[in-house]
Amino acid sequence: MSDTVRWGILGTGGIARAFALGLKHAPGAVLAAVGSRTLDSAQTFARELDIEQAYGSYQALADAPDVDIIYIGTPHPMHAENALLALGGGKAVLCEKPFTMNRVEAGEVVALARAKGLFLMEAMWTRFMPALAEVKRIMASGEIGTITQMHADFGYSATLDPEHRVNKLELGGGALLDLGIYPLSIACALLGNVDSVRAQAVFTDTGVDATTAFTMKHSGGTLSVCSCSMRARSASELIVSGTRGSIRMRRMFHLAERITVELMDGSSRTIPTPWLGNGYTHEAIEAGRCLREGLLEHPWMTLDDSLTLMALLDDIRSQIGLRYPSDA
Repeated sequence: MSDTVRWGILGTGGIARAFALGLKHAPGAVLAAVGSRTLDSAQTFARELDIEQAYGSYQALADAPDVDIIYIGTPHPMHAENALLALGGGKAVLCEKPFTMNRVEAGEVVALARAKGLFLMEAMWTRFMPALAEVKRIMASGEIGTITQMHADFGYSATLDPEHRVNKLELGGGALLDLGIYPLSIACALLGNVDSVRAQAVFTDTGVDATTAFTMKHSGGTLSVCSCSMRARSASELIVSGTRGSIRMRRMFHLAERITVELMDGSSRTIPTPWLGNGYTHEAIEAGRCLREGLLEHPWMTLDDSLTLMALLDDIRSQIGLRYPSDA
């Protein structure tokens, strides 16, 4: 294909807007189209973000002739349906996290992408940020010794409005899918396969998890300790520890602009890890690179990675008793 990648955005909510803004900083990326459930919403979004074409249905976007790849930025329970629609229209797909609501849905989406030979990737932006690449480099260098554990938390004080998406069971609300996916995904990216997971949670009056904590034992002999909350403004840091020292991804680790290395001899240094645009730019660049090179998945966020993560989320939800309508 040409060096230009023509993007379509499915959805007009806050995260779709953030991705559209990030996409403007990705070389060779063109905001070609947006699709919404109403033409008025799509046209308003297109005018505000200088998008070439607006479609009044998701199907019309999936069928659009001048779109190479569709970014899906709708609420969690719609991800599988929307991804299947886009793939059915012959489009590559970048689907916002969590990939789907459960492992069964994820399997259906992956199976269709593989059957049709189309690129598909979960939009876990942190896997493509400069900070994570630097953490991996330092871990591999042996500077902090043998890696033994990782701690990560992600928490903020969300609205208490029972009608807001984060508090509604039918919209995939709760801390785990919105926030817990970040430490979960990065723990697996840094420490590898998981042999077992143990979880506990505290619930809201609306039936979703307010706070969830889980530990994972990884195949390499390491442990990760993770927590997430939409009722606590936590430090939201990630620390990888080894026998000689540690690496800290500073507050809001999922978009860390610097990391700190602290060694057993008392020395420390801070390394700047600035990112492009608003952070979403990096995953867009990598998805575009895959399309240009004819890759069907990205080696840093493979389809098997997403299937494994969805299975782990299912396991955690089973342990804490969190069940969504999609599970039926």
